[in-house]
Amino acid sequence: MPSRRPLLQFALMAAGGVAAGAQAQTPPASERNAGPPPPVGSRLPLPDLTLLDGSGLRTADLAGQVVVLYWWASWCPFCAVQSPLIDQLQRTHRPRGLRVIGLSIDKKPEEAAAHLARKGYGFASAWVSPDIARVLPKPKGLPVTVVLGRDGRVVMSEAGQLFPEDIEGIARFL
Repeated sequence: MPSRRPLLQFALMAAGGVAAGAQAQTPPASERNAGPPPPVGSRLPLPDLTLLDGSGLRTADLAGQVVVLYWWASWCPFCAVQSPLIDQLQRTHRPRGLRVIGLSIDKKPEEAAAHLARKGYGFASAWVSPDIARVLPKPKGLPVTVVLGRDGRVVMSEAGQLFPEDIEGIARFL
């Protein structure tokens, strides 16, 4: 069965591409040099992060949990569709050990923080600074969703918008 994702992306682009409230912005030049999402079975080095709300997130605090790494941007129309679903996933499954770590590629962390506050999203999110990008480079595409199993290995790795059933299916890794 052919993938529905390219068809959905084409339809969104044909319909104007920019979701309500999102601003069109040119992706960063670093996107040209970005690699593919990490392969299933690989390990990702997770750095300690300073979150957009000013708090810190230590890698050690994520041990034994299923971690969803979610690269996003406030101006991304596909992220505008996927982010509420990602937020709901964490709200539903955090008690069972699922954590979402958003990684914003907005030009300024203030823009990303304002977007999260305006939307009321509860998932932790950091701004991808040059220091973070060196340790945890963003794969090509947006949004990018990478799921790490409780053992820290990649169990799912996708570039591009996911369908609701794909996001709900992340719970199977719990």
